[in-house]
Amino acid sequence: MKFVCSTFGSAGDVFPMLGLTLALRDRGHEVVFATNEHYGGVARRNGVAFEPLGTEEQFAATVNDPDLWRPRRAFRHVFESLRPALRRQYEIHAEHAVRGPIVGITNCFGFGAFVARDKLHIPVLTLHCQPAVIWSRERPPALPGFFGPRWLRHIIYRIGERFMVDPVVCPFVNAWRAELGLPPMSRTMQAWNSPDGVVCLFPDWYAPPQRDWPANLIQTDFPLWNDQSAAGLSADVEKFLNGGTAPVVFTPGSANIHGKEFFAAAAGACERLNRRGVLLTEFPEQVPAKLPAGVVHFRYVPLDLLLPRAAAFVHHGGIGSTSQALAAGISQVIMPLAHDQFDNAARVEKLGVGSSIGVKQFTAARLARSLDSLLASERVAAACHEVAGRFAVRDGLSRAALAVEQRAAQLAK
Repeated sequence: MKFVCSTFGSAGDVFPMLGLTLALRDRGHEVVFATNEHYGGVARRNGVAFEPLGTEEQFAATVNDPDLWRPRRAFRHVFESLRPALRRQYEIHAEHAVRGPIVGITNCFGFGAFVARDKLHIPVLTLHCQPAVIWSRERPPALPGFFGPRWLRHIIYRIGERFMVDPVVCPFVNAWRAELGLPPMSRTMQAWNSPDGVVCLFPDWYAPPQRDWPANLIQTDFPLWNDQSAAGLSADVEKFLNGGTAPVVFTPGSANIHGKEFFAAAAGACERLNRRGVLLTEFPEQVPAKLPAGVVHFRYVPLDLLLPRAAAFVHHGGIGSTSQALAAGISQVIMPLAHDQFDNAARVEKLGVGSSIGVKQFTAARLARSLDSLLASERVAAACHEVAGRFAVRDGLSRAALAVEQRAAQLAK
């Protein structure tokens, strides 16, 4: 069986899809992986057939714009940034379909794949990495700007979909669909749940299934895939970890180049608490020029190797970072900015394993108090230990690959 796995986004979306690509390949399938060229090196290092969706320059333009982290502007910014790549996504599916039957797998922004499904009759599955993108009237996800009882949040959702989301997506997609002789699309946030199947890379204990979720939805588990994990920790990381107490780890997100205030607060909190710290970012210009004793910066360290040796994790609330901290059994402080991050913060708080701080309140003093409270709490430690026990078997990607296989076989009948 041949799969075309295509996705848009940052590492939190790309790495799970790449992990699934590798899992399907290891099960004997032919797989093509497509995403922005920024991740081309990672894909090629792992030996997968790679198709670029957009250039490194386009990726840089997307992450350089602060609108990426502004809740009211983030969706429009992301969609407008990826629009040039959507037609290429369609073409990739068309080119491979000519050579024989394929099944597409894409994330919620994969409208090029969805158009290919409707025009070329190619089965396409939706892969959701985060529960925030699946609306439920019964148990709504925690989204920025939403408040009040469930009925009010549903009204806010419908207003947002009608006046903020559909006007961004539908004009472009429907003009394209009209060119191809296809009927128009509406209700964007429902349309990204493919009629062919929806596979979710998060467990039911993290996001319990709801009666009004898509009937064709399958939940598996967190993928927990990291680049370069097989190589182990570098010598300088090992030396630091072995040189003192377990540090607090900090990152505002792999694609966040606007993290100066975040890292200033992180360094200040470590100094106030007399704790060691690890600052993670690919953009060293965001890190304070002078760091307190015991605080270091690394460009990248695989979280699955680093976090089990950390005391706590302070981050932006992306689903990848959140799940890695849950698996490591350490407390979290989340500073949500946009996208699914508010929902993940709410779920972490409900599990009793962490807290959140709004971006405007994210200061060294406030962060130090939050960390001090979490690290001193026996209740939080017990909750972290209990949640980590749920990761005794880490088979999210193999379960997802099996679910994809089974669904693809059903569609082929």
